[in-house]
Parts: sequence; structure tokens; C-alpha cells
Amino acid sequence: MKDIRFDSPLKGKLIPLSEVKDQVFAGGAMGRGAAVASPEGKVYAPFDGEITVFFDTKHAIGLKSSDGIEVLIHVGMDTVNLKGQYFTAHKQQGDKVKKGDLLLEFDAAAISKQYDTTTPVVVTNHMDYGKITVVLDGKEVSSTGEAKATTTATDAGEYADLPAEQRVARLIERYVGGMSNVRSAEHCATRLRLILNDKSKIDEKAVENIDGVKGQFFAAQQYQIILGTGFVDKVTDEFIKLNPSLAGGGNKEAAYEQMTLMQKISRTLGDVFVPIIPVLVATGLFMGLRGATQSLGVEFSPSVLLLSQVLTDTAFAFLPALVCWSTMKKFGGTPVIGIVLGLMLVFPALPNAYVVGGFANELESLGLTWQEAAKIADYAGKVPIPVDILGFTVPLVGYQGSVLPALVLGIFAAKLQQWLKTFVPDIIDLIVTPFLTLFISMLLGLLIVGPIMHGIEQAVFGAVQAFLAMPYGIGGLVVGGLQQVIVVFGVHHVFNALEVQLLASTGVDPFNAIITGAIVAQGGAAVAVAMKTQDKKKRALYISSAVPAFLGITEPAIFGINLRFMKPFIYGLVGGACAGTVASLMGLAGTGMGITVIPGTLLYISQLPQYILVNVIGFAVAFGLTYTMFKVEE
Repeated sequence: MKDIRFDSPLKGKLIPLSEVKDQVFAGGAMGRGAAVASPEGKVYAPFDGEITVFFDTKHAIGLKSSDGIEVLIHVGMDTVNLKGQYFTAHKQQGDKVKKGDLLLEFDAAAISKQYDTTTPVVVTNHMDYGKITVVLDGKEVSSTGEAKATTTATDAGEYADLPAEQRVARLIERYVGGMSNVRSAEHCATRLRLILNDKSKIDEKAVENIDGVKGQFFAAQQYQIILGTGFVDKVTDEFIKLNPSLAGGGNKEAAYEQMTLMQKISRTLGDVFVPIIPVLVATGLFMGLRGATQSLGVEFSPSVLLLSQVLTDTAFAFLPALVCWSTMKKFGGTPVIGIVLGLMLVFPALPNAYVVGGFANELESLGLTWQEAAKIADYAGKVPIPVDILGFTVPLVGYQGSVLPALVLGIFAAKLQQWLKTFVPDIIDLIVTPFLTLFISMLLGLLIVGPIMHGIEQAVFGAVQAFLAMPYGIGGLVVGGLQQVIVVFGVHHVFNALEVQLLASTGVDPFNAIITGAIVAQGGAAVAVAMKTQDKKKRALYISSAVPAFLGITEPAIFGINLRFMKPFIYGLVGGACAGTVASLMGLAGTGMGITVIPGTLLYISQLPQYILVNVIGFAVAFGLTYTMFKVEE
């Protein structure tokens, strides 16, 4: 077959497809080619040809060269959800283009705050070619593959004479259990996404064998069928014609409805805290660098030390503002009201929570209650301000570093604002609604919600700290052994709030140190399966699924390999338990959260040998058990 090569349509860092954090592209289901990480924000035509597909959301473009090469350019991961925001099209579907023509511009910086901007560039008719090479600034990424026949007996029979899109739509309907089993249907650039009533009715093997289907899998409560750019539009249209009531999508709502209560809580916490994590990651990196530099004997001048503290402490000092902003945004309130409400919780005139907490032990030694100390001028600002309400004395204090009060208050404020809008006249809505929302929420937050939620937060946090500090590393063993099970059930986001609170209260995150061993262990088990597999194609697919685990993403390894064979998954859990135990025994803790394994190294600069040891133990135990005890034929 003919070898081809062409220039990358984007500037950035050229990487192999296997490094893309999406199993569909990384596994080659969409085609062969390369990807561009950290793209500059402009897409150019890589050759002379025609735009065959230009999505309304502008995030994906299909091109066909004058000599027949079909290329898909998919800007970022899941950017279809932006619905065209941050994208500016300079061409449209059907236009003829010359090499170097500007096709699309996008705001990479804005998009990267929500989504991964890594852009796959794949040849969708790759089976017609041998070696495919993409070139960028002198660097080349090449891939080879063999064409495979996809026509099977599944496609024969009553639908054989129909157009391809009708035939595929009708066969999908048949093998997902009929239209009565479909709650919702929509598509992205490459996949038909279905929400089904009963997953047991799916004949997954039959779906995969349909001529035109390139793969299928479950993700985010959706059954996703890979069809390819352009073709997915046609199939989706034909599929919806079989039941017009499906028009309009609504997959997110349907997926949410199918979740368990714990999954709903986890998803909600994830939606609130994930936007905050990048700031805490950056803060943690700076904190780690400062600590490592000081451990080497470098002394900072007072002014430099102050500047470094501004850099590392600001996010935690005003953490309630960040949490309240994100919560208001999640629950449909006005985000700027959330920011102001969160800042009220840490207003400078209120006694600082850290100062009050530090002075508590001294009060105990003096034999004074905080109410008594509040009457002594020397202790002003070190104890809560007593406020009498209906015969009860409420301690008024700031909530620096607190999470739960800001979270609950943000939910209340968002719901209150929505309720006020139902009857406040439009002519005064701009003034009255924000005023009442802030006034009522502020009183409730400082006098009722704050004290109650802070007390609950302290109790839960104390219990978690005690559990992680259990002797003989028992806490690390349990967390390290079960964390990836929690990932499988999709409720791992519940730990985001815990990690934020750990960092805010103690400055370090021991939980991160434990789960990094659990993550690398699943990667080690997946690598062992790949090493024992004789089939070259399967080995390549398994390795591509295992690689993301070493960057902190285990879903491809778990769902693509380990959980399918079960034993590798269990051996990975054993490896995670061993690594977690060692991490607890050594008191290993990161200076930030959100990144693990190789990227997470930056959070452990002052404990680098211990961190490497934990990762090596996790990998070695899982790899060794899988390689010696797992049989491929299973």
C-alpha cells in the first residue's frame, strides 16, 4: 500500500496518538496519524483539497485531499460541549482549500481552562495506506497498520439493499434492544451516544461487527458507538427517524437520572471542585519548590519570602470565595454573587480561623472559655465574637480554609436567587434580587450555616485524619487497596473536597500520596497483560491503554484491560494496597492535589526518594503478580 506524509495543520508539540487522553483516539479506532499538544490556536489546510465536514460547533473539521486522503482534525477533547464558544471559522463545509489556508481559529487559553486542547489529526481512511507520517517543524510521527475486512454476516439479509447510514441505524436499533430501550440519542464528532433503559439487552459483539461501526464502549452512563466523522451525522439522523421523540438529545440529564445517589453526589462535588483544582495544583507546586529550595540551605530575604507566601497562601486564605463561586455556577446562580458571598466568610474584620484555632490550646491552659476571653481586650481577634440570637450565643468567626460552609451556602444562595426571580418584577430584579440574596445568605452563613457546617467539617476531617494516621499503615492499605474500586463505580470525586480540606488545614495532602500508588499499580498490571499477549495488534492496543495510567488516568487501563480479565484488576488493587501502606508508614504527603504518578513528582520534590519508592512498589507488585499468575487464555 502507498505511504503518505503531510504537514501538521496546527503549530504546537507533535505527539503520537497513543499519548492522547482519549481511548478512542489513542487506540486508533478513529484512524492513524498524530496529535498536537498545546496547540497555538489556528488550524491550516495541510494540503490542497475540500472541506467535507465542518461541524456547527466548529470543534472538528473533515478534509479530503485532491488525491483522496481523508483527514479528521478534532480540536481538543469533549470540546463539542462548548457549542462553538471560543471558535471562529474562516471556511465552511464544501469549500475548496489550498495548502496553508486558514480554516479555523480558537482561543486555546480559554478552552484549556475547561478541556484538554490536545488535537488529534487522523487519517480516517487509513486502511487504504501503509505508513502515515505527520510532519511539524522538522519532527515526524509515523504509524503503520494493516487494512482489515469489516464486512460480516451481520450486515447481510433484509437491510442489505439500504443505504449505508440506514442499514447501520437499523442494525444498531436491533442490537441495542429496540427503540423502546433507548431513552436519549445524540452524537459528537465521531460517536453516537445513547442512554439506554436496560444495558443487558445490548448485543455488544453484534454491534461491533456491523460494517461501518469502528468500536463501542460505555462511558459517563452513555453507550457510545464509534462511527467516524460525517458518517455519524447521517446514522444519527436515520436513527432518530426511527423514533422522532428522541430529537433534542438531553443525554446529560438522562445520564444524571440513571446515576445512583452516591454517583450524583460525586458528580456534583466533581463539578464544583474540578474547576478549582488547577489553582491548587499550581499553588502546591510553588509550595513544594520553596520547601525544596529551603531544605538545600537557601535562605530567602523577608521580602522574597513574603512574595512567595502571597503566591502560595492566597488561594487557601480565600478558599471559601473559590468554592462559593464554583458552587453558584454549578447550581445556576450568578457566579459573581458567589464570589462576594465567599469573601464575606473571610472578611478581614472577622477573627481569623487559623488564629482562633491556634489560640484554642492557650485558652485551655488559662482555664478560660472563649466567651470569657472575648471580654478581655488583649484577646480581641484571637477568639470568636459572641453574638446573642434568641437566647443563644453564636460564635462569629471567619472561615478561612473551610470548604463545607461555603459549599452549603453556595447551594442555598443559588436556590434562593432562583426562587426570588420567580416573583420579583423584572424592572427591579437587577437591584432587589442580588441584595436579598446576599443579605439573607450572609446572615444565614455567618450565624447558622457557618457554625453548624464548620462543626461537622471538623468532626469529619478529624475522623479522616485519624484513619489515615492509623498504626502500621492500615489507613494507607485500605485506601490504596480500594481507591480504584471507587473509580470503577464513578464516585471518586467525593474525595476532592477531602483533599482540598487537607491542603487548607495542614498544607499537605497524604491522600494524594496513597492514591498515586493505586494508580500506577493498575498501569503495572496492564503492562504485564500486554507483555504476555502474543497478538501484536492486541499488545499495541493494551500498551496504548496502559500509558495514560502513568500520567494519572487509569480508566483506559481498567476498562480496556484489567477489568475485562478481572485478575489483573485484583492484582492491581493488591499493588495499590502495598504502595499505600508504605506511603502511610513513611508519612508521605504532597504539597498539592490533582496530579499523580509522573506529573505528581513535582509535588514531592522534598520527598522524592520516598515518592519514587512508593510508585516502584505499586508497579512492581501489580506487574509481578499479573505476569506470574495471570494466564492470557483466561
